[in-house]
Amino acid sequence: MFLMALSFAYFAKALSGSYMKSTITQLERRFDIPSYLIGVIDGSFEIGNLLVIAFVSYFGAKLHRPKMIGAGCLIMSIGTFLIAMPHFFIGRYKFETTTRSSANSTSYLSPCPASSDQTVPGAMDKPSIITSTGCEKEVGFSMWIYVFLGNVLRGIGETPVQPLGISYIDDFAREEDAAFYIGCVQTIAIIGPVFGFLLGSLCARIFVDIGFVDMDSITIAPGDARWVGAWWLGYLIAGFITLLSAIPFWFLPKSMPIPDTRRNSKTFPEQSRFIKESPTEKKYGNEEPANFTEIAKDFVPSLKSLLVNPVYVLYLCVTIIQFNSLIGMVTYKPKYIEQHYGQSASKANFLIGVINIPAVALGIFSGGLLMKKFKLSVMGAAKFVLGTSLLGYVLSLFFFAMGCENATVAGLTVSYQGIKQASFHENALLADCNSGCICSVKQWDPVCGDNGITYISPCLAGCKTLSGSGKNTVFDDCRCVAEPGSSLGNDSAVLGHCQQREDCDRVFPYFLALSVLSSFVISLGGTPGYILLMRCIKPELKSLALGFHTLATRTLAGIPAPMYFGALIDTTCLKWGNNRCGGRGACRIYDTSAYRIVYLGLTLGLRTVSYFFCFAVLVLLKRQYKHKEKSDLANGTAEVHPLRKDESNSFNSEHLIRTADCYTGKETRL
Repeated sequence: MFLMALSFAYFAKALSGSYMKSTITQLERRFDIPSYLIGVIDGSFEIGNLLVIAFVSYFGAKLHRPKMIGAGCLIMSIGTFLIAMPHFFIGRYKFETTTRSSANSTSYLSPCPASSDQTVPGAMDKPSIITSTGCEKEVGFSMWIYVFLGNVLRGIGETPVQPLGISYIDDFAREEDAAFYIGCVQTIAIIGPVFGFLLGSLCARIFVDIGFVDMDSITIAPGDARWVGAWWLGYLIAGFITLLSAIPFWFLPKSMPIPDTRRNSKTFPEQSRFIKESPTEKKYGNEEPANFTEIAKDFVPSLKSLLVNPVYVLYLCVTIIQFNSLIGMVTYKPKYIEQHYGQSASKANFLIGVINIPAVALGIFSGGLLMKKFKLSVMGAAKFVLGTSLLGYVLSLFFFAMGCENATVAGLTVSYQGIKQASFHENALLADCNSGCICSVKQWDPVCGDNGITYISPCLAGCKTLSGSGKNTVFDDCRCVAEPGSSLGNDSAVLGHCQQREDCDRVFPYFLALSVLSSFVISLGGTPGYILLMRCIKPELKSLALGFHTLATRTLAGIPAPMYFGALIDTTCLKWGNNRCGGRGACRIYDTSAYRIVYLGLTLGLRTVSYFFCFAVLVLLKRQYKHKEKSDLANGTAEVHPLRKDESNSFNSEHLIRTADCYTGKETRL
């Protein structure tokens, strides 16, 4: 029953966490904020963990662990509901447009207003006359703070679930079943993101103000850079599911009967080889009453015993670096698929949920099953995990070869004559063909010309007239479309981007296939890594070790990684949108080549650095093994020969699984 309850809690927290990832671009556009600020919001989950995880992990192990987990799920649900609240206070979503919404409408801007001698150049670039007082309140700039605070609460609530839940299973399950049970929980946790991304896909197809606006008046489609889906709806659903997951834990016992195989032993056979018990160390059994004063006094010595373990410390270093890589990659992967391969947010989330996440789930489950079925030694498991990690790294290098050309956007990626370029200068948007119009270079209302080139706005395309309304609006007499080189009579344009990107359509299936394969290979080592982490420390410190490990990695990776990934991605933006107060909003289009280099280069570069620490761990473990071997020979221990191989397995495995688990643990987080 505890296994079922914990699995559902993992499912709920993974669903809401993955749904947050799926709404990155939706939040960015809705609140008109850049990617680095989205990284701050995403990292707020880790901030919530940072506030309480060390104490929850340590004190929670001495208290009623199931009830602690139940309270955490309740807090998570409150935070998830809070994230959705800005939608109900911020007002209706208003996007940039120059077209009329319906045939009956007579108030719309002319596509190409004629210039005059009295016109001040650049007048169209100035924001609408809005008094500074009340502007930010009207637009709701500060509403993203509620998303930030809600995510902090989610982080606080998630804190007891992993360390207390995993240690509870490891304490009361039979030794040979622990790996399989943990593998089951991790597998269910990976199924959560499947539904999270599918929920994100569904909500991204629904307009943000569905039910409150006339959909015939909406001139943008889900693939448009201005489209915002019903991001708030998914948070309400996820919050309700998380609330349900809290209920079972209030009816579970504080402790369970200890299996006979563990009754007469404080440590596992593998642990006894490298854990030296202190005869004066104070221990608290499950049956002993918890005294807060004694527990608090024992906290610092317990933490010190962890930090003087060199293998544990080096394991932290490796995981911190690889967590930076994976968290940054996972956070912006939907956006990478959108921007680089020209897919809508809905399709990107759907593909990740249906294709990529199941491969990770299958890999983690297979890793736990193989460890149980073939009874892998620690050394065998370590070699297996390191091998899969390195193979996944090599496979990931091929992503660099699966790039796409930039979309053809006049004045940004190509000149008005069709010559390829990549310009960050707004003056490049002006040309002779639109010189007769008063055009704003800050506006974003793209149209696709008959020549296959996208123009920033109908005005910059030099269009004189329009017909139709809403999504069916057609612009005619477009001078830039009819420039020399285009077919005779092809001088019209329609709303939206041009979709002719045959190179992307050909390479995208290969990208998906490689993504699935690399994810499966790397995730095979997830479960053995957790087992190793718990076998190299004293039994009573398992919750503290898991909690401190999570604290360190989320503090040094989970918080900063989305921020600096987002900041570097922002440097590849070619065209920024503008909010209603005239400030810089969300990015509308990126230089896809630069985006690929920054995104993949940073992801794989961090992983490359982590392997240097992996080899350092290997050297350390070999030295420890040789030292113990000499010590056993000097003492004339009768069990030297039988244990020699196992000791080697234990030390080397600890290093190698730590090495690989740095990555696989991150896949579990996904």
